[in-house]
Order: sequence, then C-alpha cells, then structure tokens
Amino acid sequence: YQRRVRGNDVSIIDVKKTWEQLLLAARVIASIENPSDVCVISSRIYGQRAVLKCALHTGATAIAGRFTPGTFTNQIQAAFKAPRLLVVTDPSADHQAIMESSYVNIPVIAFCNTDTPTKYVDIAIPCNSKSIHSVGLMWWVLAREVRRMRGDTPRTLEWDV
Repeated sequence: YQRRVRGNDVSIIDVKKTWEQLLLAARVIASIENPSDVCVISSRIYGQRAVLKCALHTGATAIAGRFTPGTFTNQIQAAFKAPRLLVVTDPSADHQAIMESSYVNIPVIAFCNTDTPTKYVDIAIPCNSKSIHSVGLMWWVLAREVRRMRGDTPRTLEWDV
C-alpha cells in the first residue's frame, strides 16, 4: 500500500488503494442486515469521538475508550457483545479486541498505518492512523459511504455532520 518511501523513511500511502479498501469495507458493513451487529472500537483518544459519531450515523455499536477483556468471549459478563463485524481504529492499540474476535471468528476491518501489524485483520485500510485529522477523516468517509450504499444518503446531496 506504500506508493514510495521518502529519504527520511517517511512512507507515502497510495490514495487509490486506500479508496479501494475503504469502498470494500463499506460494502461489507452495508451488507450486514442489522447495523447494531457492527462494533466500532477505538481505544486511542483521538479516535473516540470519531467512533461515536460513526456509530451514531450508521447505527453501529461503539466502544470508545478502554476495551474490557472478555467482552466478546465471556458470556457471564454484563457487557457481553456478540457482533458480526469489528471495525477498529488502530490494530496496535486495539489488539485485545482483535485477539478476542479471532477466538470467536469475528471478521476485522482496521485502519492501518504502514508499520501496523495486520495479524487477524481481514480488511486493512491503509491510512495515517497516528494523526488526529486523518483518523477523523477516515471514519467520516467510511460512515458516509456506508450510508450511501444503504441508500440513506443520496450521492447528489452533501452530507453535513
């Protein structure tokens, strides 16, 4: 997903591949019949507000902040959830949720930087996941495309969030 690497070891991400992966992720999310079966997660501070807004506009379930271990595997726990799809901001920060989803066979979509481990990630969306503005933009575009694919927002109207 890298277009090239600059001399100071800064990787340039190919925007076309980012767009293709984002559309693929939006198709997968839109294909799930019950929107609350999609769980969006961000343990990083700069992704929490974006996750809450994405969940509000798409009908997904949001987990912003610390992920409680056992949320997907411990059925006795009060906060137990059984989602059909997991979308995370950063696989390195949200590794606990990704590990638990691998135990119960939940597919994972993740916003990945060039140095992010992609173990147990099914769809990796390449982007700069370390920037506040980049993470917010990616969640906004993903939510917009999901709404458009579901038919909630027509392509002729601009979406004001």
